[in-house]
Amino acid sequence: MEVSARNAFKAKVKKVVDGAVNAEVILEIAPGVEVTAIITKSSAEKLGLVEGKDAYAIIKSSDVIVAVD
Repeated sequence: MEVSARNAFKAKVKKVVDGAVNAEVILEIAPGVEVTAIITKSSAEKLGLVEGKDAYAIIKSSDVIVAVD
């Protein structure tokens, strides 16, 4: 697999929560470090995303917003 995004993290699927149209996919990229993605339910099914499956969190963004209280 080759992608143009610079931020690709190997991960394990921790949890998949199916909705009517979308699925919430929680990926663990390191112990205690999680990334949550909302993708279409059909994409989650096509990728065969289930708990424990290896996957990649690929993050491509032109902006990162940092905030503090």
